Order: sequence, then structure tokens, then C-alpha cells
Amino acid sequence: MDEVATGQCLCGAVTFRIAGKFESFFLCHCARCRKDSGSAHAANLFSSTAKIVWLSGEENIREFRLTGSQHVKCFCTTCGSALPVSQANGGVLVVPAGSLDSPIAIRPHAHICFSSRANWDNDLGSLDRIDGLPG
Repeated sequence: MDEVATGQCLCGAVTFRIAGKFESFFLCHCARCRKDSGSAHAANLFSSTAKIVWLSGEENIREFRLTGSQHVKCFCTTCGSALPVSQANGGVLVVPAGSLDSPIAIRPHAHICFSSRANWDNDLGSLDRIDGLPG
């Protein structure tokens, strides 16, 4: 039986369902993924067999392909949230972990492109942890 995950963009205009299993989960620190996410890394799930169904808002989806690379990003034109994308003519489905509303059954497998990490991305696990916004 296929695993099923659901997700949406921040504004809720785009919703989707994914049926299938995620084979890998990576935290990528390359400069392109840092630009895409605006953060220390992108957190993406990958599947060669899962299928996506857009439930709503497909007209709000735009795709950006970086010339001269395999780098692709799909996003909602209303709120800018990252959305799943199929790479290489329907090959691998790449799903931003933060776009999912369903629990994720696997943990990240590895930090990739770690030598490309931002100069401030070092020993972040030792920082204070605050459950809400800082006071």
C-alpha cells in the first residue's frame, strides 16, 4: 500500500497529495539551495516512484530553471512558497519538506554539499532553544 502525504503552500492556494514512498531526504547546503530557501540549507525529500496530484491552485504554480544547471524550483505565485517539482521529464519527484502537512516517516539521511555551507552555519546545535518568539 502506498504512503500518502498532503501539503500546501503558505497561503493555501496550492494544495497537493503525493502517493508513494520517499527514498531519501537530504539537507543541501549548496549556494543555490541557500538562495532558494533563504536559510542555511534546503530540506528536500526525493522519490523515483511517488506520484503527485495537484488538488487546487495549479494555475498559481511557476517553475524556475537555472540556466546551465539542473537546478529547478517550483513556487506559488501568490505567497512564494516552495512546492514539489518533477525533475528530468517526470523522473525524480523533489518535495520541499516544509511544504508537507503530513508527518514525514523518514529522517534526513545526510547534510550534502556541506563544504559549501554558509560561514555562520557552524555548531548551530549549541544555540539556545526558544519555544516561541524571542521576548
